[in-house]
Amino acid sequence: MLNVKNINQYYGGSHILRDVSLQAQLGKVTVVLGRNGVGKTTLLKSLMGLVPIKSGSIEFDGRAIQHATPYERARAGIGFVPQGREIFARLTVEENLRMGLAYKSAGTPIPAELYELFPVLKQMLGRRGGDLSGGQQQQLAIARALAAKPKLLVLDEPTEGIQPSIIKDIGRVIRMLADRGDMAILLVEQYYDFARELADDYVVMERGAVLAHGLGKDMETDGVRQLVAI
Repeated sequence: MLNVKNINQYYGGSHILRDVSLQAQLGKVTVVLGRNGVGKTTLLKSLMGLVPIKSGSIEFDGRAIQHATPYERARAGIGFVPQGREIFARLTVEENLRMGLAYKSAGTPIPAELYELFPVLKQMLGRRGGDLSGGQQQQLAIARALAAKPKLLVLDEPTEGIQPSIIKDIGRVIRMLADRGDMAILLVEQYYDFARELADDYVVMERGAVLAHGLGKDMETDGVRQLVAI
């Protein structure tokens, strides 16, 4: 579903991404790990077209998208959950969910499945997003990205600042979405145990480059915990 080949990205004179390659396949969770500042968030912003790449290619569903705008990538079927959630604090939960349908035809209903995945959202449809807890906001951000039924879901550190009970709920949803087989999931994560539990494939980044990659089931024997330890 996603095929990234040798992308390079610069901020000014700083070489941020160095020949990064990875894949994300339907029905699988690909986890990207690494310490702070190694380029993980920049990688995701590059995939979404929020920052330009200098060289390399990004293919999504068999089509080159490295020159596509962010909204074109969203229309193509990429859902993005940014670090820090970035929900609309002054809008209600329902209005936030409708923002995920912004490029659909008027009157497109919010998928009922979202309330099955995150029941708390149905109870809070009329509440402003800014009044939700951090964990509830994260569930809202994921639901907003899922509203348009993407083929690829990209998540940037969804466990950051979230209470353990909601981390478990988010992990359960991610696994269920992958197991359906009609979506690929790319997950950037620092919480090693959460990543290991979900990963079908893993990629470790260091100084803007891919340091190691392999199967999720091999993360322990491959010493990934040591590679990402602070």
